Amino acid sequence: MLRINGRAVAAALVALATLLCACPSCVKESLRAALEKQEQNIETFLSNQLSSHPEYISEAKDGVEKLIIVEGTGEGLSEKGSVTLFYAGYLLTSANISSSNLFATNSPDVASSSSWTLSDESAFEAVTLDLSEGDLVDGLQKGLPGVKAGEECFILFSATHGFGSKKLGTIPANSAIAYHIWVESVDNSAQ
Repeated sequence: MLRINGRAVAAALVALATLLCACPSCVKESLRAALEKQEQNIETFLSNQLSSHPEYISEAKDGVEKLIIVEGTGEGLSEKGSVTLFYAGYLLTSANISSSNLFATNSPDVASSSSWTLSDESAFEAVTLDLSEGDLVDGLQKGLPGVKAGEECFILFSATHGFGSKKLGTIPANSAIAYHIWVESVDNSAQ
């Protein structure tokens, strides 16, 4: 007579389920669902901001969203120009942006309000980004063109246009990102 151990059967079923969920199609389906959720969070964030602030302007380009809070003046940044700016980078884990999700900033005001302290105050200086070098994360490479001096905006994108499956410092793999940007100046003269 064959005796079946209930625990052994349960363990075997758990192992089989784990094996099946590790299959490439399960992983792809899980990633697809995560990206859809990220896009929903971005859309909800934009919708909430626009309903509260009808003066804000929303623009989209190739899967990257830009929400202009304060319009700048002068020439817009070209795809090969450079821009000097302050920024705050946030993980977008819901439809809200929170200081608890701040992963990087060079803004002394944002750092202070988020209780960040650094011994090197030079970290809180404007940075200049050269778009012609093409070494920015895809979401910024697509979202920054058109910004003007004095502009304040958010640039938001899913992991598709972020760091993808790579973990970068405190940024988990497959993360949606929101950058709050304060543009100091734009230079298109190097073209």
